[in-house]
Amino acid sequence: MMVGGSLVPTVLTSPPVKTEPPRKRWTRVEYENLSAEAVDHERLELVDGELISKMGKKRPHVNSLALLHAWLAQVFGVRFVNQEAPIDVAPEDNPSNEPEPDIIVMNRDLSHFQSSNPGPADLALVVEIASTTLGFDLNTKARLYARAGIAEYWVLDVTGRRMIVHRDPQKGQYGNVAAYDENEYIAPLAAPKAELRVRDVFVA
Repeated sequence: MMVGGSLVPTVLTSPPVKTEPPRKRWTRVEYENLSAEAVDHERLELVDGELISKMGKKRPHVNSLALLHAWLAQVFGVRFVNQEAPIDVAPEDNPSNEPEPDIIVMNRDLSHFQSSNPGPADLALVVEIASTTLGFDLNTKARLYARAGIAEYWVLDVTGRRMIVHRDPQKGQYGNVAAYDENEYIAPLAAPKAELRVRDVFVA
Protein backbone atom coordinates (compact mmCIF):
# COMPACT_ATOMS: atom_id res chain seq x y z
CA MET A 1 0.00 0.00 0.00
CA MET A 2 1.33 3.46 -0.91
CA VAL A 3 1.15 6.29 1.65
CA GLY A 4 2.78 9.63 0.73
CA GLY A 5 4.93 7.95 -1.89
CA SER A 6 6.23 5.30 0.56
CA LEU A 7 5.39 1.63 0.84
CA VAL A 8 3.67 0.68 4.08
CA PRO A 9 3.32 -3.00 4.98
CA THR A 10 -0.20 -4.39 5.14
CA VAL A 11 -1.24 -5.37 8.64
CA LEU A 12 -2.56 -8.92 8.90
CA THR A 13 -5.61 -9.05 11.11
CA SER A 14 -5.69 -12.86 11.08
CA PRO A 15 -2.95 -15.46 10.60
CA PRO A 16 -2.65 -17.08 7.17
CA VAL A 17 -4.41 -20.36 6.63
CA LYS A 18 -2.08 -23.18 7.62
CA THR A 19 -1.23 -25.30 4.63
CA GLU A 20 1.15 -28.22 4.23
CA PRO A 21 2.72 -29.65 1.10
CA PRO A 22 0.87 -32.68 -0.26
CA ARG A 23 2.09 -36.02 1.01
CA LYS A 24 1.90 -39.35 -0.74
CA ARG A 25 -0.12 -41.89 1.17
CA TRP A 26 1.33 -45.33 0.57
CA THR A 27 -0.63 -48.55 0.35
CA ARG A 28 0.70 -51.83 1.60
CA VAL A 29 0.96 -53.12 -1.97
CA GLU A 30 3.07 -50.12 -3.00
CA TYR A 31 5.20 -50.46 0.12
CA GLU A 32 5.87 -54.15 -0.53
CA ASN A 33 6.90 -53.34 -4.10
CA LEU A 34 9.53 -50.82 -3.02
CA SER A 35 13.04 -52.05 -3.67
CA ALA A 36 15.71 -51.82 -1.00
CA GLU A 37 17.66 -49.46 -3.26
CA ALA A 38 14.68 -47.10 -3.53
CA VAL A 39 14.76 -46.42 0.20
CA ASP A 40 18.53 -46.70 0.54
CA HIS A 41 18.20 -49.88 2.63
CA GLU A 42 16.46 -47.95 5.41
CA ARG A 43 14.29 -49.99 7.78
CA LEU A 44 10.71 -48.71 7.56
CA GLU A 45 7.19 -49.52 8.73
CA LEU A 46 3.89 -48.44 7.20
CA VAL A 47 1.53 -46.60 9.57
CA ASP A 48 -1.56 -44.69 8.41
CA GLY A 49 -0.20 -44.52 4.86
CA GLU A 50 3.15 -43.02 5.89
CA LEU A 51 6.56 -44.66 5.87
CA ILE A 52 8.07 -44.40 9.35
CA SER A 53 11.80 -44.86 9.89
CA LYS A 54 12.84 -47.45 12.47
CA MET A 55 16.54 -46.66 12.23
CA GLY A 56 18.75 -44.70 14.58
CA LYS A 57 17.85 -46.33 17.89
CA LYS A 58 19.98 -45.22 20.81
CA ARG A 59 21.72 -47.60 23.18
CA PRO A 60 19.20 -47.38 26.07
CA HIS A 61 16.44 -48.37 23.62
CA VAL A 62 18.48 -51.30 22.31
CA ASN A 63 19.37 -52.49 25.82
CA SER A 64 15.78 -52.38 27.09
CA LEU A 65 14.55 -54.14 23.97
CA ALA A 66 17.02 -56.97 24.53
CA LEU A 67 16.15 -57.35 28.22
CA LEU A 68 12.38 -57.27 27.74
CA HIS A 69 12.54 -59.67 24.79
CA ALA A 70 14.59 -62.12 26.88
CA TRP A 71 12.09 -61.95 29.76
CA LEU A 72 9.09 -62.51 27.51
CA ALA A 73 10.82 -65.40 25.74
CA GLN A 74 11.47 -66.99 29.12
CA VAL A 75 7.81 -66.60 30.13
CA PHE A 76 6.12 -67.61 26.86
CA GLY A 77 8.82 -69.58 25.04
CA VAL A 78 11.17 -68.40 22.33
CA ARG A 79 8.93 -69.70 19.51
CA PHE A 80 6.08 -67.45 20.65
CA VAL A 81 7.98 -64.14 20.80
CA ASN A 82 9.06 -62.06 17.79
CA GLN A 83 11.15 -58.92 17.60
CA GLU A 84 10.41 -56.20 15.01
CA ALA A 85 8.07 -58.39 12.96
CA PRO A 86 5.21 -57.06 10.79
CA ILE A 87 1.64 -57.66 11.91
CA ASP A 88 -1.84 -57.28 10.46
CA VAL A 89 -4.31 -54.91 12.11
CA ALA A 90 -8.04 -54.25 11.60
CA PRO A 91 -9.32 -55.17 8.10
CA GLU A 92 -10.21 -51.56 7.34
CA ASP A 93 -6.69 -50.43 8.34
CA ASN A 94 -4.69 -53.16 6.63
CA PRO A 95 -4.54 -51.53 3.16
CA SER A 96 -2.49 -48.60 4.50
CA ASN A 97 -0.80 -50.14 7.55
CA GLU A 98 1.80 -52.80 8.27
CA PRO A 99 3.31 -51.86 11.63
CA GLU A 100 6.36 -53.61 13.05
CA PRO A 101 6.13 -53.49 16.86
CA ASP A 102 9.37 -53.85 18.79
CA ILE A 103 8.08 -57.09 20.34
CA ILE A 104 5.03 -59.27 19.83
CA VAL A 105 3.87 -62.28 21.84
CA MET A 106 1.81 -64.73 19.80
CA ASN A 107 -0.82 -67.25 20.80
CA ARG A 108 0.60 -69.76 18.30
CA ASP A 109 4.23 -70.60 17.57
CA LEU A 110 6.29 -69.38 14.64
CA SER A 111 5.46 -72.34 12.42
CA HIS A 112 1.98 -70.92 11.80
CA PHE A 113 3.29 -67.73 10.20
CA GLN A 114 5.63 -68.79 7.43
CA SER A 115 3.79 -66.92 4.65
CA SER A 116 1.49 -64.50 6.48
CA ASN A 117 1.59 -61.97 9.29
CA PRO A 118 0.08 -62.62 12.71
CA GLY A 119 -3.29 -60.90 13.01
CA PRO A 120 -5.01 -59.37 16.04
CA ALA A 121 -6.49 -62.72 17.17
CA ASP A 122 -2.97 -64.22 17.13
CA LEU A 123 -1.47 -61.57 19.41
CA ALA A 124 -1.42 -61.91 23.19
CA LEU A 125 0.74 -58.82 23.68
CA VAL A 126 2.25 -56.03 21.59
CA VAL A 127 5.15 -53.93 22.90
CA GLU A 128 6.76 -50.69 21.72
CA ILE A 129 9.99 -49.34 23.23
CA ALA A 130 9.78 -45.55 23.22
CA SER A 131 12.79 -43.31 23.59
CA THR A 132 12.10 -40.63 20.94
CA THR A 133 8.66 -41.81 19.77
CA LEU A 134 6.61 -41.73 22.97
CA GLY A 135 3.85 -39.45 21.67
CA PHE A 136 3.51 -41.46 18.46
CA ASP A 137 3.37 -44.75 20.35
CA LEU A 138 0.82 -43.49 22.90
CA ASN A 139 -1.46 -41.89 20.33
CA THR A 140 -1.22 -43.10 16.71
CA LYS A 141 -0.02 -46.62 17.52
CA ALA A 142 -2.42 -47.01 20.47
CA ARG A 143 -5.43 -46.10 18.33
CA LEU A 144 -4.27 -48.42 15.55
CA TYR A 145 -3.86 -51.36 17.92
CA ALA A 146 -7.12 -50.60 19.76
CA ARG A 147 -9.08 -50.53 16.49
CA ALA A 148 -7.60 -53.95 15.75
CA GLY A 149 -8.83 -55.25 19.10
CA ILE A 150 -5.36 -56.21 20.33
CA ALA A 151 -6.00 -57.23 23.92
CA GLU A 152 -2.88 -55.79 25.55
CA TYR A 153 -0.37 -53.15 24.47
CA TRP A 154 2.68 -52.07 26.46
CA VAL A 155 4.76 -48.94 25.87
CA LEU A 156 8.09 -48.86 27.66
CA ASP A 157 8.94 -45.20 28.26
CA VAL A 158 12.74 -45.34 28.35
CA THR A 159 13.26 -41.71 29.41
CA GLY A 160 10.53 -41.79 32.06
CA ARG A 161 11.57 -45.26 33.26
CA ARG A 162 7.99 -46.53 33.34
CA MET A 163 5.73 -49.00 31.54
CA ILE A 164 2.41 -47.74 30.21
CA VAL A 165 -0.05 -50.62 29.93
CA HIS A 166 -3.09 -50.47 27.63
CA ARG A 167 -5.96 -52.93 28.01
CA ASP A 168 -9.66 -53.31 27.19
CA PRO A 169 -9.81 -52.12 23.56
CA GLN A 170 -13.19 -50.70 22.62
CA LYS A 171 -14.45 -48.28 19.97
CA GLY A 172 -10.97 -47.44 18.71
CA GLN A 173 -9.34 -46.75 22.05
CA TYR A 174 -8.14 -48.56 25.16
CA GLY A 175 -10.52 -48.34 28.07
CA ASN A 176 -7.84 -49.07 30.66
CA VAL A 177 -4.47 -47.27 30.53
CA ALA A 178 -2.14 -47.35 33.54
CA ALA A 179 1.48 -46.32 34.10
CA TYR A 180 3.79 -48.42 36.28
CA ASP A 181 6.96 -46.83 37.60
CA GLU A 182 10.29 -48.61 37.81
CA ASN A 183 9.66 -49.97 41.30
CA GLU A 184 6.31 -51.55 40.46
CA TYR A 185 5.46 -54.97 39.05
CA ILE A 186 3.28 -55.90 36.11
CA ALA A 187 2.09 -59.19 34.66
CA PRO A 188 0.78 -59.86 31.14
CA LEU A 189 -2.87 -60.81 30.89
CA ALA A 190 -1.80 -63.99 29.10
CA ALA A 191 0.57 -64.95 31.96
CA PRO A 192 -0.87 -63.44 35.16
CA LYS A 193 1.53 -65.29 37.47
CA ALA A 194 4.65 -63.97 35.68
CA GLU A 195 5.48 -60.63 37.29
CA LEU A 196 7.99 -58.21 35.80
CA ARG A 197 9.61 -55.50 37.89
CA VAL A 198 9.83 -52.54 35.52
CA ARG A 199 13.34 -51.56 36.60
CA ASP A 200 14.63 -54.97 35.46
CA VAL A 201 14.33 -53.94 31.80
CA PHE A 202 16.78 -51.07 32.32
CA VAL A 203 20.53 -51.70 32.45
CA ALA A 204 21.11 -49.17 35.22
